[in-house]
Amino acid sequence: MFEGVYPAIITPFLRDPERGLDLDGLRINIEYLISAGVHGIVPCGSTGESATLTFEEHELVIGAAVDAARGRVPVLAGTGSNNTAEAIRFTKAARDIGADGALVISPYYNKPNRSGLVKHFSALADLEIPIVLYNVPGRTGQNLTPDLVIELADHPGIAGIKEASGNLEQVSRIIEGTRDKDFSVLSGDDALTLPMLALGAHGVISVAANIEPARMVALFEAFVRGDLPAARHIHYELAPLFRAMFIETNPIPVKRAAGLRGMAAGPVRLPLDELEDEKVRVLEEVLRQYE
Repeated sequence: MFEGVYPAIITPFLRDPERGLDLDGLRINIEYLISAGVHGIVPCGSTGESATLTFEEHELVIGAAVDAARGRVPVLAGTGSNNTAEAIRFTKAARDIGADGALVISPYYNKPNRSGLVKHFSALADLEIPIVLYNVPGRTGQNLTPDLVIELADHPGIAGIKEASGNLEQVSRIIEGTRDKDFSVLSGDDALTLPMLALGAHGVISVAANIEPARMVALFEAFVRGDLPAARHIHYELAPLFRAMFIETNPIPVKRAAGLRGMAAGPVRLPLDELEDEKVRVLEEVLRQYE
């Protein structure tokens, strides 16, 4: 089961005209996150700008993540696509490289019907690597409904879901319907991590954990040991950072924040663009609260 705090790691790019990968910087970032106590890492997700990585770059990033993790924490690699054949290719590659699981976003733009979704996810779940569904209607234009998720959870290859619908009633229904299964429900929204844990979720795939990994781990571990006042205190301590990570489209703010913290980051790739000066000042002010 996947549980705990899994940073959705940024993909550092070099600041040259080709904007190639900064794999050395990526490894340094991962070492920092693991040393802070995170329970796993997620390369090539939305925060890792997977939409603008080539297939070869996907392989290089996942390979570098697996090498850097050295078995100390699980690597849950983003391998989704709105093209089933392409998602199969990404997922097979992640499996063969040595990732511990694959995070698979629901197909965007196509808006497949229910039977298409079942066949899409089932094809990936048959590839002998644990699959974590990723429900983020704000990016895909389509919600994975609780009844569908509960049905998919019956597949032995489907290990969990990253739930980013923002709907706690939906989260509750998914947890209710999968309590008797080996199925992880992970928050896809930092600000909802604590309430989702209270409902029975198993952890979070986190943007903010790139910047404050130890605090995110402390929030999770306080909740697990039953210290709700401490977990609540850390939640509110981190609340300004949660908001700051979304003053612009993710991962624009987190990548700039990482750079401000001295981490490997580099530019975002078009069609994303750099953070406006006014928002940089807001971000700097928030980051000063955690010095």
